Amino acid sequence: QVQLVESGGGLVQAGGSLRLSCAASGRTFSSRTMGWFRQAPGKEREFVAGINWSGSTTGYADSAKGRFTISRDNAKNTVYLQMNSLKPEDTAVYYCAARGAIGGVTTTPEGYNYWGQGTQVTVSS
Repeated sequence: QVQLVESGGGLVQAGGSLRLSCAASGRTFSSRTMGWFRQAPGKEREFVAGINWSGSTTGYADSAKGRFTISRDNAKNTVYLQMNSLKPEDTAVYYCAARGAIGGVTTTPEGYNYWGQGTQVTVSS
């Protein structure tokens, strides 16, 4: 079992930055691909970024490329999402997710077995 707890969300003006953190419990964190998703009101949950177990492979949604950076610290059982140049359309609840023991970066929510409770990000114009 893996438990995930996100933090770092909040209210920020357009053009600002936030860093989200996701702390994971369990000894298998370092072997799991991790992902960040987001869900805005009335919309489906969408992939934002993913990172493989070692950090050697990352993937981003087109909307995140060039602005967001995913990283991980396996010694701290934590994955991060640095978000720069935020836009009002980035407003959503952001979720951290972990894949099963085997699997690389995937963009579909169904590919992830464990989810955090989410953290709200609101970007004002």
